[in-house]
Amino acid sequence: MSSENLQTKWGQFIPLVTVFFFWGFVAASNDILIPVFKKAFDLSQGESQLVSVAFYVAYTVGSLLYMIISHLTKGDIINRIGYKNSLALGLSISALGTLLFYPAANTGSFPLMLSGLFIVGLGFSLQQTVANPLAITLGPIATGSQRLITAGGINNLGTTIGPLIVSFAIFGSVSSGNTDASIESVKIPYLILGLAFLAVAVLLKFSALPDRVVSDDIVVEDITKETKHALHYPQLVLGMIAIFIYVGVEVSTASNLPAYLEKNIGVITKDVAPYVSLYWASLMIGRWTGAAGALTSNKTKQMILRFVLPYLAFAVFLGVNAIADHDLSPFYVYSGIILVLIIADLLSKGNPATMLLLFSGLGIVALVIGMATDGWISVYAFISVGLFCSTLWPCIFTLAISGLGKSTNQGSNFLIMMIMGGGIVSWLQGVVADNSNIHFSYIVGVACFAYLAFYAWRVSGILRKQGISFDKQIEGGH
Repeated sequence: MSSENLQTKWGQFIPLVTVFFFWGFVAASNDILIPVFKKAFDLSQGESQLVSVAFYVAYTVGSLLYMIISHLTKGDIINRIGYKNSLALGLSISALGTLLFYPAANTGSFPLMLSGLFIVGLGFSLQQTVANPLAITLGPIATGSQRLITAGGINNLGTTIGPLIVSFAIFGSVSSGNTDASIESVKIPYLILGLAFLAVAVLLKFSALPDRVVSDDIVVEDITKETKHALHYPQLVLGMIAIFIYVGVEVSTASNLPAYLEKNIGVITKDVAPYVSLYWASLMIGRWTGAAGALTSNKTKQMILRFVLPYLAFAVFLGVNAIADHDLSPFYVYSGIILVLIIADLLSKGNPATMLLLFSGLGIVALVIGMATDGWISVYAFISVGLFCSTLWPCIFTLAISGLGKSTNQGSNFLIMMIMGGGIVSWLQGVVADNSNIHFSYIVGVACFAYLAFYAWRVSGILRKQGISFDKQIEGGH
């Protein structure tokens, strides 16, 4: 390893994490758009979930376009145009998507709104392809996971405050009597978001970020070669389904939450944002808990941090909601539920298969409790799913690409494609809600967690036969 690469290059890393913030900000803000679009366009619950479909399917389309163009041009397009240019291009594509909100609002066109979200997601797909490996290489490989954990924390900050800011921008002051929003109120916030995309594109273009990844620790292979070999590994094929389902249950639980709050609890549309924010903050709470092992190798300090960090993340949630002038009293009880997460994290001992099995089981328990109860108990049960989804991405990803050898990069690309599950599963739950009720529709999430538990059990046997076992802690998150 070269001497200049012995520590994290913070001057390059800090500008880079701005894109991680945007991914979280927009993804969580979609949950605020869903009830607004549903009312404005008189949609069914299933139709309203097309918001999630348009956004998350764009990731798969973008990944496929990347592979096709690279194959046709006989070379990796990102390596050809450079990392900074690729990030700037991705942000510009996303900015173009936000511009469509203006004519869509003026004409009252739901398809045009969906097209805008699709293009935003298309730009995010390119950004994800560049930013994740780039974050790892901005310093020694030994601390690459720590940089991804830090970037994930910034992503979760975006998911926590995104719903609050977008809700405030659409509905106005929380103290006003406004309980509805016209579709016209959406266009200005997203035009501002588009300008922010362009500003960051310029920032990154002229930043100190490298245009090429050069590292003594990482060998980057052409994604157009030997792609077929990755699909020969059962841990990857089953893992692709697991990623599809994981992202699906994570997103669908949140995207259907506003409808449940309105229909079953009586929360008006403008007041759902804090609850959506708490769901996404739950992922931040879980990931900060898992970051304890990355911050210190001292076992005593790790134990202390496993109790301190989740409540620090919870304090961030309370702080941003206090600034937004929301009533915090309904949320204090959630501190007790966080203890369940901490205990589960300790019991898993960092083994990804054990953690996946344990957290999937807790996800099933949370959803069953939510379906079997009414009132605020059910609300907090559904929200707690965010806690149990928080560490599943790194668990599944690590298990799925283990043992792939030279096909690891190809396998990783296939896994990224499966992010589309966030849209498909959300739509499926919406359809179930339309044909039964929103309360029962969470049975879709139960089925998702059941598969994830099966995968945790099945992949352990597959990897054991290949001589692979896990004793180290897996941290981070998507």
